[in-house]
Amino acid sequence: MTVPLISATEVVERAPCGLLAAGPDGLIVRINATMCGWLGMPPEDLLGKKYLPELFTVGARVFYQTHCLPMLQVQGSVAEIQVDVPHRDGTRIPMLMNIVRQHIDGHCHDEVAFFITKERRSYERELVQARKTAEAALEARRDAESKLLELNAALSQADRRKDEFLATLAHELRNPLAPIRNVIELLKLQLPANEQATRPLAVLERQVGHLRHLVDDLLDISRITLGQVALRKARVLLAETMQAAADDTRPLAAKAGHRLHLVLPDPGVTLDADPTRLMQVILNLLNNAVKYTPPGGDIWLTASFDDGQAVITVRDTGIGMPQQSLSTIFHMFSQLTPALERSQGGLGIGLALVRGLVELHGGSISAASDGVGLGSRFEVRLPAHASAALVLAPATALAVAAAQRRILVVDDNVDVTETMTMLLETVGHHTACAHNGADALSLAAAYRPHIVILDIGLPDQNGYEVARKLRQREEGATVFLVAATGWGQDADRERARLAGFDLHMTKPIDFGKLQEAIAALP
Repeated sequence: MTVPLISATEVVERAPCGLLAAGPDGLIVRINATMCGWLGMPPEDLLGKKYLPELFTVGARVFYQTHCLPMLQVQGSVAEIQVDVPHRDGTRIPMLMNIVRQHIDGHCHDEVAFFITKERRSYERELVQARKTAEAALEARRDAESKLLELNAALSQADRRKDEFLATLAHELRNPLAPIRNVIELLKLQLPANEQATRPLAVLERQVGHLRHLVDDLLDISRITLGQVALRKARVLLAETMQAAADDTRPLAAKAGHRLHLVLPDPGVTLDADPTRLMQVILNLLNNAVKYTPPGGDIWLTASFDDGQAVITVRDTGIGMPQQSLSTIFHMFSQLTPALERSQGGLGIGLALVRGLVELHGGSISAASDGVGLGSRFEVRLPAHASAALVLAPATALAVAAAQRRILVVDDNVDVTETMTMLLETVGHHTACAHNGADALSLAAAYRPHIVILDIGLPDQNGYEVARKLRQREEGATVFLVAATGWGQDADRERARLAGFDLHMTKPIDFGKLQEAIAALP
């Protein structure tokens, strides 16, 4: 009997086990007929098209990545791995898998043998455990992310409350400043014009001015942080603004024994800026230089036009800054140790305020210093124009009105009403006062005032409501309404205008400006 010869290739193709070879990336490069039959796919659909992990279920793929591949890299083989291999028709075939990694002539490939088996418990236990571990890790990650979100929300809320507190604090500080300033103005009018009487008054006036400046800075930084600042831009001559800032600073610099040097830009350099805020930026930087420069120092205020930008520089020979402080000097409440030691620290919000205002204008600010004791240099860059100098109409001086006015002062703060009425009567006006909205409306009907100075925060109804009611009456149709309030944002001014106010003034009221407004009335 002749036994037919069977080639080695046929033995491999018809072997009772599935055989395949895969490249180092898992791409199938060889596969026998037995394995193709178990998969229900012809070799042309597998060779060079499918990767070894694609033959497995999702769970088996995870197991292959987390267990098989690391073992192949360490020991070069894995044995008796239980896997489910899906047939093309969707049924799953439980199999036992062995893999050997071969290195031949510098090339690496994996040789894989599959055996059909009914024993799956070991594989399933491993798979279930791996799934539990993965789910536990995922749940822990979700818990951590949830806690992080809660913490961020709490921090954001705390930050908002801090900003709102600062804004409210600044507003409330204006109320006691109002009667104090009124008393100062009253004393200036009543005391004799000699040094013994006016010198203490000048000290008091100066310190109240410092306190108001601090309150204004505190309120401004709160508005910027809360995104409530709206710029009132106009075409501004930079040279004129710098000259005005230098003129305002010279008395303070002279008192400290400093020399203030001014180098103005070309007269034609203009900026689209809020003139009040631009002046505030320059004054804050100059005052900062005066404050932190030892007596007898030098301060330079210079500006130039460079590639479409105005470059404003404030330099001094003051206490300087260490290099590590340059990156935080513009943060809110930032203070330098040398400054604290010199008791000149302030609130630590001046430079943060300057940066906020500069950035609102689309500009930038930087600080530089060669070190402690070697002075500081601040450079502000703002978009600018170089054009012919603008011709501005000269300001018209307001003549002081000689006519006496009937003025009703309404404020729930008794000190404010008493001191304001005393001031107004001292300069020749007739006054009456009320401390709530209902009394103000009743008194207006009887008193028929020419002017009403009306507080917004009244106890029974707010000043806007009182103004609207007053405007609807015969006696209030032509009265000049002045809003007196601690809130001075653009939205507050617009709300006052819509309620019928003619003038909006923030506390403490500048009595000189109030007199000018009264004098300008027909």
